[in-house]
Amino acid sequence: MSKVVFPLVAKDVSAFARALGRELETSDAKPGHVQLLNMLSRSAGYQNFQHFRAQAQAQGRLEREPEPTDPVDHVLVERLARTFDEAGRLMRWPSKTGHQHLCLWALWARIPAEQVFVERQINELLKAAHLFGDHALLRRELVNYQMVARTLDCRDYRRIEQRPPAEAIALIRHLEPRLKN
Repeated sequence: MSKVVFPLVAKDVSAFARALGRELETSDAKPGHVQLLNMLSRSAGYQNFQHFRAQAQAQGRLEREPEPTDPVDHVLVERLARTFDEAGRLMRWPSKTGHQHLCLWALWARIPAEQVFVERQINELLKAAHLFGDHALLRRELVNYQMVARTLDCRDYRRIEQRPPAEAIALIRHLEPRLKN
């Protein structure tokens, strides 16, 4: 069984020594291993050794590198980026459904979050985001893929907040500089 090391840090060594001295004074006999661990932990400001260990383990988990994200097909992202012009507008509607879906994410990212739009406003956003002249197709597909919600009377539209797939995030990030120009 491997030994787990928990580093003990005392921010004020003088206060630590005083607290440890008080802990040792309350002990009738020479403290055992577990008693000594508890005394040291309490002197450092923890309730007991278990509390100290739990804090150290939680800190270790939080400082660990984040779990690897889904792998990104960079070749696909590069290919899809070519369907957008230098201003970040979609030049043509891709023929493959998977490519269409990823391109829709780039359009979804251009719709402001937590706002409600009337049909005319969402149409204007989509017209400004593409060059092939079919904003109704884009609006319909955004609704079909549940990226945008609309009321039953089709008057109000709003972006549905969700995490895009890894390739879509890469595409959105790649296109961001184009949108700022």
